[in-house]
Amino acid sequence: MKTISLLFLALAAMTVTASADWRPVERIEHYTINGTTGLELYRSIGERGPTVGIGRAIAYTDFDLLWSRDYRPQADGSCVLASARPSLTITYRLPRPAGPLPPHTQRLWDVFIAGVEKHERVHGEIILDMTRQIEAVSVGLRAENDPGCQKVRAELQRKLVGISEERHARNREFDRVELSEGGNVHQLVLALVNG
Repeated sequence: MKTISLLFLALAAMTVTASADWRPVERIEHYTINGTTGLELYRSIGERGPTVGIGRAIAYTDFDLLWSRDYRPQADGSCVLASARPSLTITYRLPRPAGPLPPHTQRLWDVFIAGVEKHERVHGEIILDMTRQIEAVSVGLRAENDPGCQKVRAELQRKLVGISEERHARNREFDRVELSEGGNVHQLVLALVNG
């Protein structure tokens, strides 16, 4: 499970607000593969692809998520989480051939990599959805009798567990469909290898 780092930063604004103006940073990192045919390229992916779980993947989407949060003790002894601003970087790891490909292989590769990137960007959208859900449950969260803001922090952590589990479940289900026999990624691989 990806660890969500927390930055607790007191902000000057006195109102409880969600920050709708943030945007994620998206990066693409490539790993180099070798080959001049679709089969050779796919074999190289199997040798050099990112390690995920117990094996290698064609591509992988990862993220770093930091938060600036403003916890405000209130005059009545409660605590309110007045603002929560995410800093999200999504990284897509994709294969790239080491050199020029023959025209026929290049056409196959272009279709393959476009489909793989489209697949990975769905994982990126799931990460964005998770971040928005965290922001939605964070801003305005309140705990009574919490002058040190410890209860409200504990309640937020409890909520984060469920949101994270939901993201994992969505990713698993999406991959199950896409990677299954006849699924989109399976079809992309077959077209590349058998092209």
